[in-house]
Amino acid sequence: MQNQIGLIVRKGKTLFLGLLAVLVLPFGISLAEDPPGEKNKERYTWRNAPRHSAGIAPDAEANRDQAIVMVMAADTFGWRSYFAVHPWIIYKRAGDTRYTRYDVVGWGSGNVVRQNYAIPDGLWYGSEPKLMADHRGEAAEKLIPEIEEAIKSYPFPREYRSYPGPNSNTFIAHIGREVPGLNLDMPANAIGKDYRPITNPVGLSSSGQGVQANLLGVLGMSLGLEEGIELNLLGLNFGIDFNRPALRLPSIGRLGMDSVEQVKAEDAANDNAAQAESAEAALEPSS
Repeated sequence: MQNQIGLIVRKGKTLFLGLLAVLVLPFGISLAEDPPGEKNKERYTWRNAPRHSAGIAPDAEANRDQAIVMVMAADTFGWRSYFAVHPWIIYKRAGDTRYTRYDVVGWGSGNVVRQNYAIPDGLWYGSEPKLMADHRGEAAEKLIPEIEEAIKSYPFPREYRSYPGPNSNTFIAHIGREVPGLNLDMPANAIGKDYRPITNPVGLSSSGQGVQANLLGVLGMSLGLEEGIELNLLGLNFGIDFNRPALRLPSIGRLGMDSVEQVKAEDAANDNAAQAESAEAALEPSS
């Protein structure tokens, strides 16, 4: 009997140490990649943090004939940047010369869903955004009406909680569920993406291509083509992505291949050519 108890205790210790390592290791990697005191953005405040363009979104004027849809995410401000990201979506139809941006912003009163709160690909209070989805041409054009309907149907337009949700990640995850053609793969550190009300604990995952069961974003599991297998414990996500092989970890999001292929060289070349063409046209004398 004592041997059995001792065995159970040892297994319990091993499990506890394993869980602790899984929690601490990603946070340690996040600290090592961006040590406190060495961040330029630590010198910023809400008022003076840079919000300029990161140069990710193609020039809307030069690409007026092309529809574009992008989802981006950047580290949150201050100490929260070690744990979570803030996402948003931008789009333009063919013929448009400006992007429309939507994200959820928690401060202020009234509706938390904001249109054009900031420039399309601007730094989020000093943090550079990364792409989570990128669609262009006819495929993007077809997605835009679905995206707009998803924005209208967001169930928490006047609710906001940074943890465990609903928050900015809950909003983008809702769009992903409603528009599976986005092929959205939100990172593991998008805290709030798995938030589900207690009255609706089972449904589609944030990609719209998988399934999940979750209680208020603090306990659950997701399984899907984009997400792979992901467990949620107290809002922290752990898993494996088989589609583009990577570990899904809290604090750092993912460790492995990027979830989105960055813009191809030929696309970038086309953008540059379009911009040069636009500039030449502007210099031509009118008849």
